[in-house]
Amino acid sequence: MSASGGTRAIVAALGANLAIAASKFVAFAFSGSSSMLAEGVHSLADSGNQFLLLVGGKKAQREATPQHPFGYGRERFIYAFLVSIVLFSIGGMFAIYEGYEKVRHPHDLEHWYWPVGVLFFAIIAEGFSFRTAIKESNELRGKLSWAQFIRRAKAPELPVVLLEDFGALIGLVLALGGVGLALLTGDGIWDGIGTVCIGVLLVLIALVLAAETKSLLLGEAAGIEDVKKIEAAIVDGHTVTGVIHMRTLHLGPEELLVAAKIAVQHDDTATEVATAINAAEARIRAAVPIARAIYLEPDIYSEAEAAKGPDPEATPGGPTPHPAGH
Repeated sequence: MSASGGTRAIVAALGANLAIAASKFVAFAFSGSSSMLAEGVHSLADSGNQFLLLVGGKKAQREATPQHPFGYGRERFIYAFLVSIVLFSIGGMFAIYEGYEKVRHPHDLEHWYWPVGVLFFAIIAEGFSFRTAIKESNELRGKLSWAQFIRRAKAPELPVVLLEDFGALIGLVLALGGVGLALLTGDGIWDGIGTVCIGVLLVLIALVLAAETKSLLLGEAAGIEDVKKIEAAIVDGHTVTGVIHMRTLHLGPEELLVAAKIAVQHDDTATEVATAINAAEARIRAAVPIARAIYLEPDIYSEAEAAKGPDPEATPGGPTPHPAGH
């Protein structure tokens, strides 16, 4: 994901949510609608989330240090995970609690035109933010479905904004339904039910975000297309004849570590091997520019050794044979 594209989507969402949060709290003050209060807290939490994403993006740009030799790219994963926690605790759980209290002690809505007007304004503003996120995402997702894009994206910002905006739009519809039914029936319990539904929705979205960002924090390999490009770039057909095994790891959304054991001819000189490795590293960086840290270990390919299968000790946690390995 381009940093500029993600930043545009975050800033658009931040501006929309701050304006929406202010209008919702005003509507709550005049009408007493718990849906408006829950939605106001939701928008305020979303604003905080977007601020966290901006902070994470800024911190990730720091230079590497002796204590952190691979840099700070994973800061973006950490702050995205914090977003899921904030969304779950402040947004979701608060809404469920507020809705539960309103169901237990319902009261009539006052000045109903305030929440209805604010909800329509919020839908328009959230729609603008959602449209911006979709536009930026379409430049990156290619032929992937939306579900695949959210699952496979290595940069967390756009999936986070997409899910937040999508959840916000559904939440606004639920709030509008709760307020509308409360007005039609004269029973404020519907406002509370709508608030509980908003809370459940936010909790579900938070759980999805937490699962995806947890996977990034644990460390994900490069995508299939990038792996194929790297393998093709390593082999020159002369000195480097194949890839014995390879591991890739995202150090950040736009930083990739590549470690591979490569097959060379048994009669190659040290100078020839070193020259071939340097050339292979240059080809890898040209094919996959985000490959920043590259470690290539030369070895003599042996069919007998390859027939034994992968070494269980070669990878922490057990064997993870690469499908294209030998």
